[in-house]
Amino acid sequence: MNSPKILLIDIETSPNLAHVWGMWQQNVALSQLVQSGTTLCVAAKWLGQKEVLYYGVNTMSAKTMIKKVHKLMDEADVVIHYNGKKFDMPTLNREIITEGLTPPSPYKQIDLLQVVRKQFRFTSNKLDYVAQHLGLGCKTHHKGHALWVGCMNGEEKDWKIMEKYNKQDVLLLEKLYHKLLPWIKQGVDYGAYIDDDKRVCPNCKSHHVQRRGTATTTTGSYARYQCNSCGTWSRSKTLKPTNQLRTY
Repeated sequence: MNSPKILLIDIETSPNLAHVWGMWQQNVALSQLVQSGTTLCVAAKWLGQKEVLYYGVNTMSAKTMIKKVHKLMDEADVVIHYNGKKFDMPTLNREIITEGLTPPSPYKQIDLLQVVRKQFRFTSNKLDYVAQHLGLGCKTHHKGHALWVGCMNGEEKDWKIMEKYNKQDVLLLEKLYHKLLPWIKQGVDYGAYIDDDKRVCPNCKSHHVQRRGTATTTTGSYARYQCNSCGTWSRSKTLKPTNQLRTY
């Protein structure tokens, strides 16, 4: 069985710097902008592998960092993130085009924040809260905004904490992905990567799949299955037309 390359990724960015006259509900004009925020560091991990990769402007140039991340994205079939569709991936795309690079090869995105928002009602949808609520661990504690300031000022001790913080987010992301597997719709679909007709779970590629009734739609009927490994529900790709189901 062929397997897709699945990349877990998380980025940390510097804030925008601007001149302001107040502390609350400020409408900051472009003329007040001193410096736009940029990507400080990126942590990534191939699903199922132990190594957590880390690239930061504290150890290499911004251009080299983005080239390395671009290579990872280009190799990936699936990219998993938390709020990545709105933040991480558009931010990286901006960095990629700024550095004069072409788009990486197409990949599927699984945004776990969207899964959490759609399927559950947690008190908070923040990664730290959801992970702790589910008993998966917590984010690395730090001193808050001062950590980012320290990194921008080149403080080595702050960069060590930032690297640890960035990597821990990716490890939490992987744990949360495994926990949410049976709730993820339109996920990896391992069934598309096999060459025979043997049934596999689309989310975890387990062969321990059990027939559990029938799913009926307006157009017909599908065999329904549940994975005994992760709990994912799926259905066959072959359709029995509705008019063959009717009796008179």
